[in-house]
Amino acid sequence: MKILLTNDDGIRAPGIIALHKALQDLGELVVFAPETVQSATSHGITYTSPLMTQMVEVTESMSGVAVDGRPADCVKLALEALWEERFGEGTRPDLTISGMNSGSNVGINIIYSGTVAAAIESAFLGVPSIAVSLHLKNRSLTCYDRAAEISREVIDRVLENKLEPHEVININVPACETPDRAMPEIKVVEMNGSSVLGHYDKRVAPDGRTYYWAAGDGMAFTHTAEGSDVEALKLGHATVTPLDYVLSNTSRMPLWKDRLENS
Repeated sequence: MKILLTNDDGIRAPGIIALHKALQDLGELVVFAPETVQSATSHGITYTSPLMTQMVEVTESMSGVAVDGRPADCVKLALEALWEERFGEGTRPDLTISGMNSGSNVGINIIYSGTVAAAIESAFLGVPSIAVSLHLKNRSLTCYDRAAEISREVIDRVLENKLEPHEVININVPACETPDRAMPEIKVVEMNGSSVLGHYDKRVAPDGRTYYWAAGDGMAFTHTAEGSDVEALKLGHATVTPLDYVLSNTSRMPLWKDRLENS
């Protein structure tokens, strides 16, 4: 199995390095990831400037193509150009894995996530995908290697069942701060639909101008639905959420047809 590995924290981030290590015996890993941190860039792609690329050696066991673009750029460029350059005309990866992100991607944060956007871009283009994110409580204590091992166990469980070409699975792993962190229970849950309770710190620059810095941990919501990904992750479970990229509100279609076509 050939696997496209990407992320939104940048090709040198600890999460992708740890996940690459944990996935090495799953298949042939081919890394196309952003050159720099692209957190919360959502599904933006680049049209008005070139996408510069370079092969980089990240560790002794991990090298890959660094793309000076966003996560969706990395996947789109890989599937529409770079993959065929390496493996031949008409070839595609069997699977795309995006992550492991430093920070959870649950609830409405899924909309902002570059990690999830990379996975969705892959599925949109016909390659099944898995997004993997790690909830952080204390960044300095985070044990990325153990979190990646847990991620691998969840990925293996997902892959026991055949993924469809356009399928997207979003995985979130609970905080992991010790190398002996027990394997959490896996919960298949829906995305929490309420808004995030964020805020902005107002500050003053040395030159007297006012600026604002986005604050909050991304896990405070106006409402946490029972059985949602937010609730399950806060309870210490590993969450699995199937996603879709079609945004049509089918429940409202009859109403609007009646309003606009039958009036």
